[in-house]
Amino acid sequence: MRLTALLNMAKPGPTVLESAFAILRAHGMKTMFGNPGSNELPFLAGMPADFDYVLGLHEGTVVGMADGYAQASGEPVLVSLHAASGSGNAMGALTNARYSHSPLVLLAGQQVRRTVGQEVMLSSVDAALLPRPLVKHAHEPLSPQDVPRALTHAILEATTEPRGPVYLSVPWDDWAAPALADDTHLPTRRVRTAGRLSADLVAELVERLDAATSPVLVLGPDADGAQPSAVALAERLGCPVWVAPSPCRAPFPTGHGLFAGILPTGVEGVRARLEGHDAVLVAGAPVMRYHRWEPGAYLSGTPDVMHLTCDASEATRAPYGDAVVASIAPALHALAERVADRGRGPWPAREIAPAPSAEEGMTGEEVLDVINAHTHEGISYVNETTTLDASWMARVALTRPGQYHFPASGGLGFGLPAAVGIALARPEITVVATVGDGSANYGITALWTAAQRGTRVVFVIVNNGTYGALRRFAAAMDASNAPGLDVPGIDFVQLAQGYGVPASRTASKAGFERAYRNALAAEGPVLIDARVLP
Repeated sequence: MRLTALLNMAKPGPTVLESAFAILRAHGMKTMFGNPGSNELPFLAGMPADFDYVLGLHEGTVVGMADGYAQASGEPVLVSLHAASGSGNAMGALTNARYSHSPLVLLAGQQVRRTVGQEVMLSSVDAALLPRPLVKHAHEPLSPQDVPRALTHAILEATTEPRGPVYLSVPWDDWAAPALADDTHLPTRRVRTAGRLSADLVAELVERLDAATSPVLVLGPDADGAQPSAVALAERLGCPVWVAPSPCRAPFPTGHGLFAGILPTGVEGVRARLEGHDAVLVAGAPVMRYHRWEPGAYLSGTPDVMHLTCDASEATRAPYGDAVVASIAPALHALAERVADRGRGPWPAREIAPAPSAEEGMTGEEVLDVINAHTHEGISYVNETTTLDASWMARVALTRPGQYHFPASGGLGFGLPAAVGIALARPEITVVATVGDGSANYGITALWTAAQRGTRVVFVIVNNGTYGALRRFAAAMDASNAPGLDVPGIDFVQLAQGYGVPASRTASKAGFERAYRNALAAEGPVLIDARVLP
């Protein structure tokens, strides 16, 4: 016994680094996105051969790609970031991940542990405070031996509803430290949430819906995976279906006859569209994510507003509504099975009339018409054309969950990187990204990764030479003389070719249709600079 004990003491055990990779492997997190700095090198140098490191050229692009990958795969994704500077660069893109409930684990490199308090170069002061409030959880372990447990905690926090990004800062010398023997229990840990509505709650909500004379559904991005139940519920109620303001995903088929459109982002606009309905069921969205300030009452009259959300903070911060925190898909399924069928169908497909042709040049709506004419089940879309966000779903027929993605908080720079991330997660599909010429500059380096990886992405730059959304706001705020509203003179064709992506330019609907057909037939990434009228 004594000899065995001595031999075991002499035999080196696993390191913190080895324990960490065992945990990541157990959770299927073998694809990581990053832009390396010096503090991350000891971690990356120990990366096993079966892991894939996707390099991005800017941290905002890195987080955007990971966000798209997580949304498309439905799985947690590891993001490797540098300390304060690299993490700061990622913050803009992190706003989108936060509000789309993307399960990202941001692993930031920290300086040598004993020097952190000295604020030496490349250290992060109060690292856990830096990303707040854009993450669910942030931590820097108090000892090297706590790193594997903290990593497990971060992964489980990111994947437990409401899902969302988390942040973990680790000093670079921690990775070589010996791990604890108890770390072997960590890879098998899991957390499950029993989020189904109780029978009493189902009966109550069904009774309230059945009692309504004119109900209406408002669906948000967290209902995206529950489209069959959402369709069944809407058809049994025979009611219109609105999509909640600024949706990052499409929770209802946009070609369905009951699809009413996207609610606007102002109080007055929402009130006008919900007027006349005596019951409003909001599912999978906050109540409401207003953007444009419009003074006035939230609602007309006193409709019965029922709010189903998987996010407790959405429930508590809402200005109105009777909220229930539950998993959205089983909740909608239970309601669809129990509500009375009002027999108002059948519901033919919604007709999408072509946009009027411009006398000269091409409009953004004509670009969408071409995209809609060539849509099929093998295409998913990313949209970051803020001037077309209100008309995008109205002009393109979306038929399945996970087919549409938009920046959840409006943070620019999502479109190009997210498209690359989605293509990496779903190599069997084609990703079409419509991105405005203003916002494209925030994530342009994603083209390099697309070229290096040969992703099946068609990048459509909807180019009107201006920040169209800002011009709308400037007019509404009587600030049209503000500087920086136009971005002329950018040659996206040369930029794309410089990054290794074939590109072309067009300024007519016929020319765009030819370029788009050719791009869909290509094997790798293609960019089209579609010049449209302001």
